[in-house]
Amino acid sequence: MTQRRRHLVAYDIADPKRLRRVHRKMNGYGDPLQYSVFVCDLSPIERRLLLRDLVELINHREDRVMLADLGPADGRAGDAVEFLGVRPAVETESPAVIV
Repeated sequence: MTQRRRHLVAYDIADPKRLRRVHRKMNGYGDPLQYSVFVCDLSPIERRLLLRDLVELINHREDRVMLADLGPADGRAGDAVEFLGVRPAVETESPAVIV
């Protein structure tokens, strides 16, 4: 059985139309922490599919996507992110801080 890994995905999309498309696509892969920041628990295949989808959606000269592997979804990845202030309505095993 392949272990799922928790990823933090953040993006900066220059065009509003592409931004909406990327946001809709990301909703299929994970949970939003903020509008352009998602937490995604992905298998290796799902990670490849996400990257494939994003490559097709973004303009590589204007947009930017960051994908950070936080580790095994059932391991310390749950503690890798903390929040200050209002927490998003995303169920994680423990609090998460993005500063």
